[in-house]
Amino acid sequence: MATTHEYSIVSLAIPFFFILILVEYAYGVAKGKNTYRLNDALTSIFIGLISRYPALLNLGFQSVVFLYISTNLDVKLLPQDGLMTWILAFVLYDFSYYWNHRMHHEIKILWATHSVHHHGEDFNLATALRQTSTGWLWKWIFYLPMILIGVPVEVFVSVAGINLVYQFWVHTKHIGHLGFLEKIFVTPMNHSVHHAKNKEYIDANYGGVFIIWDRLFGTYIAELPTVKPVYGTVSRLNSFNPIWANFQVFIKMIKDCYRTKKIKDKFKIWVAPTYWQPEDLKSEKPQKYHNLPQDKYDPSSSIDAKLFGFYQILAVSIVSVSAELFSHSLNLSDLGVFALITLWFCVFNSRLLENKRYSYAVLLFSSLAVWLSISSFSLLDQTVLPVQLLNFYMLGNILFILTLAVINYFKSNTSVAG
Repeated sequence: MATTHEYSIVSLAIPFFFILILVEYAYGVAKGKNTYRLNDALTSIFIGLISRYPALLNLGFQSVVFLYISTNLDVKLLPQDGLMTWILAFVLYDFSYYWNHRMHHEIKILWATHSVHHHGEDFNLATALRQTSTGWLWKWIFYLPMILIGVPVEVFVSVAGINLVYQFWVHTKHIGHLGFLEKIFVTPMNHSVHHAKNKEYIDANYGGVFIIWDRLFGTYIAELPTVKPVYGTVSRLNSFNPIWANFQVFIKMIKDCYRTKKIKDKFKIWVAPTYWQPEDLKSEKPQKYHNLPQDKYDPSSSIDAKLFGFYQILAVSIVSVSAELFSHSLNLSDLGVFALITLWFCVFNSRLLENKRYSYAVLLFSSLAVWLSISSFSLLDQTVLPVQLLNFYMLGNILFILTLAVINYFKSNTSVAG
């Protein structure tokens, strides 16, 4: 089935995303204004890599619905080609994105899928990659009118990809005010406000490319010189686990739905404002705004875990990006295997950065299992590049962890002898 997701354009941009992340990090260090922590950046990148697989696997109803509408219900208000169709599609997509984005901040069940993008407590280009893996459930509904009026699916896919790629660069603290451009476009300054959880900034600046929608509909807020943005979510994640990041709000809603007594409240939980809770749970009711802690979730981790984490960023990224760029050489079941392997290794790498040392053992045995499954049992076709890179990644994990074990063994014996 042809895809109607924007992954093709974004796939081509991913290598440039990583180059720009490295440039931003180097610039920040050189200027004494580094905005990166390894654990937060690694989590953002892992979450971003995982989020690509639902589109690659064509999960959800978007493709089926869009292709059906474009074939049977298209009222053909727009010509199938021509510059005007592209311009209108680009503007209409951003207008639809504004309302999609705004509703995902105002309705709890929608916030459950979007909150993952806001958990990061740093604001940098890596944060831009922190995308939801569950947005495919209903995000597409907001774009149905575009297909109905005659925006060709190919044009929709293209403008969606361009819109998403544009949003990458606005996640940085190293670009200040841009004059009159601030009045028209989303920029790093006004998008920084969107990610802040201060009471002065909450629920503002929803545009993707154009900030004019926020100005028109009363949701624009400029950064105040006296209020420094504090990033993250009001209900802190306190974890680097990508699965927990994607399902934290869902799980909280399910628990509240079970515990509340009123039938009406059991339904309201799902469509209420994000800060609402039933009255019979008021002892646990969070404040919409409160005194925000300035500290960040930043558990200490060993030097070896940090070195291993840096290697993981490089290795997992190369394997996942190659699987996406060469997805045509993999069948759907192969992509599913890549998705599961990526998820598994991202989860236990994140646990390692939370000082869970048992993760080394899990990662070692998992790497051995995957390597043997590919090399000896032909789990995947070894003639394709993504599989070859995956094999090298598994061998790298095995070599690193065994080397570390040997070093620790000799250190331990030396210390006992001394």
